Amino acid sequence: MSQANAEAVPFGIYIHWPFCLSKCPYCDFNSHVADKIDHARWRAALRAELAAGAARHPGRTVGSVFFGGGTPSLMDPETAGALIADIKTFWPVTDDIEITLEANPGTVEINRFSAFAANGINRVSIGIQALNDRDLKFLGRVHNAAEARRALDVAANVFDRFSFDLIYARPEHDPEAWRRELREALDIARGHISLYQLTIEPGTQFYTLHQRGDLVVPDEDLATDLYEITQEETSAAGYSCYEVSNHARPGQESRHNLVYWRYGDYLGIGPGAHGREAVIQPDGSTKPMAVRRHRAPEIWLDRVEKQGHGTQEETALEADERLIEMVMMGLRLNEPIPLGRFERIIGKAPRKALDSERLETLIASGDLIFDHTGLRATDQGRNRLNGVLRYLFDHSA
Repeated sequence: MSQANAEAVPFGIYIHWPFCLSKCPYCDFNSHVADKIDHARWRAALRAELAAGAARHPGRTVGSVFFGGGTPSLMDPETAGALIADIKTFWPVTDDIEITLEANPGTVEINRFSAFAANGINRVSIGIQALNDRDLKFLGRVHNAAEARRALDVAANVFDRFSFDLIYARPEHDPEAWRRELREALDIARGHISLYQLTIEPGTQFYTLHQRGDLVVPDEDLATDLYEITQEETSAAGYSCYEVSNHARPGQESRHNLVYWRYGDYLGIGPGAHGREAVIQPDGSTKPMAVRRHRAPEIWLDRVEKQGHGTQEETALEADERLIEMVMMGLRLNEPIPLGRFERIIGKAPRKALDSERLETLIASGDLIFDHTGLRATDQGRNRLNGVLRYLFDHSA
């Protein structure tokens, strides 16, 4: 991708649906189990918050919409359709706008795929996580492997583009078993697949089990072996690791997620949704803001009905914060952070914005490359990105 194209970052819209059938033990997302949902009330609230966002961001061109959660495939397809219609009323959209719905492979969701497509969804991202029943049970998934394969088959027939997730580095994960499972997944995939290493997040059921020694994850050596197998197999199948955990054939990258990683602006609506917004000020200038909606679904819903939006916090992003976020996001990609992005986001050239001595150390160690195209991480650097970022920005390190 050229530097010019990398900087043509359209406006993105993220819509959060907070409800799930059950809470997975590894999940730290803002998701909730609810016995009953008033879909008409939720549709009206999401549309109201979207309208409030449109008033703050006139004249933008929307290139992607992402329905995340939670399990947004449990919402009424008509809700998605109403929101998509509103978006196209409020803003111009790109000819190739990507509108993604996260989905689980349960029977209810699969049977709704055609209805979602009829309401404007043109891409689904399916939370498969494993292709065998034993590991699906361990991961707390409510579907089985047969349902997962059926969901992928239906998605391939309904949508031109779809993606799905798998989690590796499960307890006692045998490398050759992972190689076989990954090869099967790549045979099914149609251009995009997300492959995440299991991480133990605070506040999850897995965290509690891990803390008391009841859950043992692969050690560093085994995790490295599994990671290397992941890279070998995806590369052999023609998939580029365009982001640390995301693999795609050329042109099949997630356009919405690229908005995040290229440090573009996006509006987030729904409980707990985050946004990065260039907010117009009274003098006509714009100020970069981090916007967060209230996490609790009922509190968010009440606030929207009373004031038109569920904003809990709106914080100006100072230059040093923008620098750290931009570099953290950009180094996840296999493309450079263009020189012009530094100027656009923080008004400084890279060598003036970053600690030059630490930058040179990371270049010399083979973790970073800095040239006329910009700044990027090598494969080695991306494999240990947390340490690279810590050294680059934490001067106590």
